[in-house]
Amino acid sequence: MSIKFKNIAIIGRQNTTGAAKTLSALIKYLQTKKINVALEHDTATIIPNCKVPTIPREKLKNNCDLIIVVGGDGSILSAARIAASQNLPIVGINRGNLGFLTDITPSNLTKIDEILAGKYLEEHRFLLTVTTENQNKLPNKSLALNDITFFSYITGRMIEFAVYIDQQFLCNYRSDGLIIATPTGSTAHALSSGGPIIHPTLENIVLVPVLSHNLSSRPIVISNKSNIEIAFNENNLANLLVLCDGQTQTNIHSGPIKISKAKERLRLLHPTDYNYFETLRTKLNWEKENKKMSC
Repeated sequence: MSIKFKNIAIIGRQNTTGAAKTLSALIKYLQTKKINVALEHDTATIIPNCKVPTIPREKLKNNCDLIIVVGGDGSILSAARIAASQNLPIVGINRGNLGFLTDITPSNLTKIDEILAGKYLEEHRFLLTVTTENQNKLPNKSLALNDITFFSYITGRMIEFAVYIDQQFLCNYRSDGLIIATPTGSTAHALSSGGPIIHPTLENIVLVPVLSHNLSSRPIVISNKSNIEIAFNENNLANLLVLCDGQTQTNIHSGPIKISKAKERLRLLHPTDYNYFETLRTKLNWEKENKKMSC
């Protein structure tokens, strides 16, 4: 078998059940293919006795041509911001619960073979960037693959804010917060808050208010070319947080905050038999195909 990816870095998360066992099996499997394997620096702590090179996250680009992520969607989200900024493709092995972004199971590592040989489907998923100001009025930027959420860290407290799309006023909200999601993130918190599922090939952003005081407030889908600005009531600024992919947290010291499509894109590789709608049916437990009605 001709190998396209000869230098592979592996990323996993410490709090993922069974990660150490899967990481060890994956390393041995790749080594039988004569592939140069390295562990991301933090991942190496999961299997401390493993004698393979370790690489800091910020230097993966110089040492590998593919990242394999072991874990659930949270692991992919964490790795995605690194991979996108370094233009590295990623493949996911599912050790989580849902696994919308992880196609390969630990019991079927042979699925990796066709990807290693250059036979795969490649998707380019866009990310969002949010710009806030720190206490010194300097810009602070963060990336998100799934969503950007802002809310009050005082539980149960509503916040007041205005949303502008391309400098045009959309509306004022009084709610627990707002979710700004990509198509990738439309099956995450945005979905559980009443937002639509958006196919990942669409170039859209969805805005979903969280527990809005106005019952007529509804999610709205806009172009990902749009620039979003959110201005806050000054009484809220003392207790506001911005959360990117539920992982990176930033205090809001002043407004407005600005959200737009990032220049980075995630290169997500799938096996050739990948089917997005089958993933939806399986992960969301939708009705299965009726053979009598099949096309």
